[in-house]
Amino acid sequence: MSGSSASPRPETERKRKDILRAAIETFGTKGSTNGTLSDIAEQVGMTHAGVLHHFGSKQNLLLEMLEFRDRNDVAHLAERHIPGGPALFAHLIATAQRNALRPGIVQVYTVLSAEAVTDDHPTTPFFQKRYSTLRREVDEAFRELCAQEDVTEPATIDKAAASILAVMDGLQLQWLLDPTAVDLAGASEFAIEAIVNGVLKAGPKVESYVRDA
Repeated sequence: MSGSSASPRPETERKRKDILRAAIETFGTKGSTNGTLSDIAEQVGMTHAGVLHHFGSKQNLLLEMLEFRDRNDVAHLAERHIPGGPALFAHLIATAQRNALRPGIVQVYTVLSAEAVTDDHPTTPFFQKRYSTLRREVDEAFRELCAQEDVTEPATIDKAAASILAVMDGLQLQWLLDPTAVDLAGASEFAIEAIVNGVLKAGPKVESYVRDA
């Protein structure tokens, strides 16, 4: 059995985590194009070649950094995975509350997810898979909730699933631009609850409130 399959030594693992944390700060403030491996190396007291030794390339570092962020997000959960069913909505609210205390993590996610829409960006497959998975999990949570509440599954579930993710990401962007103007945790909770209630107890259409001039 080759030694390459063995777990990394504690010192190696510590250095990798230091690099990943420095990458979060660098790519969060400068973006993936302007942020360089030299910037990261300087933060952790290494050389450019030293960073490459651990990750092989800037593209690999970007992807491992995003996966590192996701692992940290669920590390405190019992099964190290986001909950399913209606508990998912409470988890999303709790995530917004945690994000309000860690702007650096939110910043790098916001920057890289925006860059992912550009041609041939290395993070595009990651975010495509991420959103597809999250939409499916939120969709399933809605269907389970509707069954519990004895509500016929409305046709709006797919729209509601995408809307929850969109409103969370949009609020994060507004909050990063002006933290004093947006209550990230409070606004996220309000929006998620409004969308969930909109699915369970659909009210009148917006057009019904519009009056002819």
